[in-house]
Amino acid sequence: MKKVYYLVPLLMFVLTMNAQENELKTDSLKEAVITSSRIDLPFKENSRTIQIVTAEDIKKLGVTNVADALQQIAGIDVRRQGVNGMQSDLYIRGGSFDQTLLLIDGIKVDDAQTGHHTMNLALPIEVIKRIEVIKGPAARIFGQNAFTGAINIVTKDVDENSLIAKVQGGSFDQFIAEVTGTVNLEESSHIVHFSKNFSDGYRYNTDFDNTNYVLKSQFNKNKLPIELLTSYSERKFGANGFYGFTNYIDQYEETQASLIGLSTVIKSGNFTWKPRIYWRRNQDLYLLVRNTPLTYRNLHITNKVAAELNGSYQSTLGTTGFGVEFSKYYISSNRLGDNQREIASLFLEHRFQFFNNILDVTPGISASYFSDFDNQFFPGLDIGVKISDKFRAYGNIGTSYRVPTYTNLYYTSPVTISNPDLNTEEAFSQEVGFKYMSDRFNISIAAFNRDADNLIDYVRENTTDAWQAQNIQSVNTKGYEAQADYFFTINNLPQKIQLGYSYLDNDVKASEANFSQYSINSMKHQFTSSLQFNFFKGLNTTFAYRYVERTAGMSYNVYDANVSYRIKAFELSMFANNIFNADYIELGMIPMPKGNVMFGIKYLFK
Repeated sequence: MKKVYYLVPLLMFVLTMNAQENELKTDSLKEAVITSSRIDLPFKENSRTIQIVTAEDIKKLGVTNVADALQQIAGIDVRRQGVNGMQSDLYIRGGSFDQTLLLIDGIKVDDAQTGHHTMNLALPIEVIKRIEVIKGPAARIFGQNAFTGAINIVTKDVDENSLIAKVQGGSFDQFIAEVTGTVNLEESSHIVHFSKNFSDGYRYNTDFDNTNYVLKSQFNKNKLPIELLTSYSERKFGANGFYGFTNYIDQYEETQASLIGLSTVIKSGNFTWKPRIYWRRNQDLYLLVRNTPLTYRNLHITNKVAAELNGSYQSTLGTTGFGVEFSKYYISSNRLGDNQREIASLFLEHRFQFFNNILDVTPGISASYFSDFDNQFFPGLDIGVKISDKFRAYGNIGTSYRVPTYTNLYYTSPVTISNPDLNTEEAFSQEVGFKYMSDRFNISIAAFNRDADNLIDYVRENTTDAWQAQNIQSVNTKGYEAQADYFFTINNLPQKIQLGYSYLDNDVKASEANFSQYSINSMKHQFTSSLQFNFFKGLNTTFAYRYVERTAGMSYNVYDANVSYRIKAFELSMFANNIFNADYIELGMIPMPKGNVMFGIKYLFK
C-alpha cells in the first residue's frame, strides 16, 4: 500500500507530459497576481510554492469556514476541535501552529500570547475573494512568524450593488444566519457583513455561539484610494478536554478578536508605495470549570499596533522591493503579567531576469530588531526557470526565526509549565519544484528540507505529568508534495478533479522525553481529492475525500459531499461531513464529530 504514496507525484508528472494542447475556456488562475509580497507577480511567474483557494472552490466544497476549506490543500494540517472551525490550529509542512502566519489583505494578524488565536480572525467565507497559501520559509518577506509558511486571506472587490441573505441549519442544532451587502458608488465602495452561528454541540460541553462583523470600504477610489478594513469576531464555546488532560470536561472559553486597518497605494513614475497602519486586539477568557469561575480563571488581553511602508521600483535591472515596519505588542494578563515587545524590521529584495526573461533570480534579506531578544537577519534566494509558457521549474533557500510567545515564556497551569529561559527558534530551509499550468491542467510538485534548531516543544515523561516547555536541539523535516487540478467539460458545463498528496518525515534528533507535542501527532502521509460535477445548469455536486496517516500510527479516511442548486435568485444547498462516520482525532484526544449535515438556503437581492 505504501508504494502507492510514491506513485502519486510520478502520476502527476506523466499527466503533465501528456497534457493535450486543445485548451478549455475555464477560470484559470495563471494570471492571478499574488499581492502578499512587495514585488507583485502573476501566479504563474512566482518562484515559490503557492497555492490558491478561490471563492468558487470554497462554494463548491460547501464548507462554512476557512479552517474546513484549507483541509483540501496538500501540506496544510488544520487540526480542529469541534465543528464549524470554532477552535482550530494551522500547521504547514510539519511546523507548529506558532510557526504559521495569517494575513488579511496583507495585514499580519499574529498574536503574541499564542498561535492558538491565529484563526480567531479568519474571515467569513462570504467576504473572501481567494486564499493564498505560501509554503516554505517566508521570514525575509513577512518577518519572524512566517517560520514554515504564511496564509493570506484576500477580501472581495465590489463590482455591483447586492444583498445576500443566507440561512443554514443541521446536525447538533447548528444554525447559521448571514447577511452580506455590497454598495458601489462613484467615489466609494463598501462591503458589510454580519453573521451569527451557534450549536448545542456534538457532545457534552461543546456548544458554541459565534458572532462576526466585517466592514471593508474604499474611499476616494478615482484619485488616491483609501481602504478601510475592520473586522470583529466573538466566540463563546464549551471546551470539553480541549486544553490539557481529557478529564477536564467543563472547560470554557470566550475570545474577542478585532482588526482595524487603513492602507493605500501610491504610484509615482517607476515607484509604487504601499503605506499601511493597523491595530489588532484579542481578548481571551478561559475557565477551567465553566460554572465556577473562581476555581481557575485566565484573562489575557493583547494588542498589536503597527505601521508599514512597503514599495517597489522598476528599472532596467529589474524590480526592487523594499519595506520598513514597526510593531508594538502589549499584553495584560492575570497569568502572564503585563509585558511589551517592540519589533522593527527592514526588507529588501530584487528580481533579476536574464536570457530574455527565461531565468529569474530574486535575492532578498530582512533585518529585525527585537526589544527582548537578539536582533536577527533573514537572507533568502528564489530562482525560477521558464521552460515554456506552461512549464516552470524553481528553487529557493532561506532562513527563518521565531521568538517565543508569552505563553511559552510565562504560562503555568495545572497541565503546562512555562520556561522564561527559552531561546529563539531558527531554521534553514531548501526547496525545489516545478509547476505546469494550462487551461486544462494545473500541476505542481515540490520537494523540501528544513533543518531547525532550538525548536520549542512541550514534553513530558508520563501521561499524567504536566507538559513542560523546552528547546529541543534540532529537528530535520523533509518531504514532498504534489497538487493537480484537471478541468474538462460535459455538455458544455465545467467540471473539475483535484488531487493532492504530501509526505512528511520529522526527525526529532535530541528529545529524550517520552511524549512530545511537536512530533506526536504530525502528518506523515496526506492524500486529498475532490470531484466537482455540474450535471446540468444550476446544479453543482462535489465529493471530497481526505486520508491522513499521523506519526503516532493513527490513520483515518473522511468523505464529504455537497450539493447545491440555483434557480433564479435562490440557491438551495446540502453539505454532509464525515458521511461514513469515521472515528478520528485531529488534535489531542478530542474525537471529531460524525455525520454532520447542514441544509441551507441563500437569496440574492439585486
